[in-house]
Amino acid sequence: MPFSTGSNSRIRTNIASELAYNAMSSANKQISKEQLRLSTGLRINNASDDVAGYITARALESRNGIIKSSINIVGDAQNVANISMDAYENIADMIKEIRKHTATATSGAMGTNEKVALSKAAYRMAQQIQTIVDSSVFGGRQLIDGTYSANFFVGTNSQNSLLTISINLKDDNSEFDVNSPSFDMNAMNISNFGGVTGLDLRELNNVTSNDMGIFSDTNIGLTLTSLANALDNVTKVNSYLGGIYNRLSSQEDVLQQQVVNYDAAISRIQDTDVAKSQLVLIREQFLQQASLTSLSQANQNPSSFLQLIRG
Repeated sequence: MPFSTGSNSRIRTNIASELAYNAMSSANKQISKEQLRLSTGLRINNASDDVAGYITARALESRNGIIKSSINIVGDAQNVANISMDAYENIADMIKEIRKHTATATSGAMGTNEKVALSKAAYRMAQQIQTIVDSSVFGGRQLIDGTYSANFFVGTNSQNSLLTISINLKDDNSEFDVNSPSFDMNAMNISNFGGVTGLDLRELNNVTSNDMGIFSDTNIGLTLTSLANALDNVTKVNSYLGGIYNRLSSQEDVLQQQVVNYDAAISRIQDTDVAKSQLVLIREQFLQQASLTSLSQANQNPSSFLQLIRG
């Protein structure tokens, strides 16, 4: 804090001038600081502006960046769920068609050739099921062939530990709630399709006029029941995915709102209050002008004392 001094009758050291100069320097520094704040829009341009605020703002910015990355990852998880749900929905439609052809074959009005034709048409749909399984791919990985499982990072806790949501489409996932230890959709590769023991869709292609196989009067009832069970299992798996998708949607909403809240907190800490900075700037400009005037006057003081030593 500057103090005014008396006894200004000394000319070797101009105390009044130094005080005015210091006041002008202080005003200049404050003007420069406020101009920087107004030009950048930031109250904290470096750590020296606000040590504690700088640390807090940088920590919040780091966490906010993680949250924004999490939103993208949640979107990837939603894509996986969407592709898988759509694939299972198409498979369910194919099973319905196979079951409809099988039910049609139970009619007593159907001859052997008609039943064989129905079984061949059903087999083509079974092949399409396999195509759907093989073509359901995301990120270079098969989704519904019974091997897919992944964890998706959706945030961190206060200890920076990762929080994840899992999508497990492996054939042994107990959360599917199917009455089988294995739920497999590979129609052309297994004998327990859709988690139903003994349901082998490849047998549809083996129906002939000499051997009706699973379309025989003895077996066709069991075939219909097995197809109904397979359809129920597909529905259960799709329901599992629907629950995962709903959770992902909720997490996405939470993360998006957190981004807004963190942005608001960061802004409150480090952004410039334009009105306040402008007020300070005008005040310091007045002080700068006043100190310049005082400095000019103080520089004239010693000359008045030279009159005493003139002859």
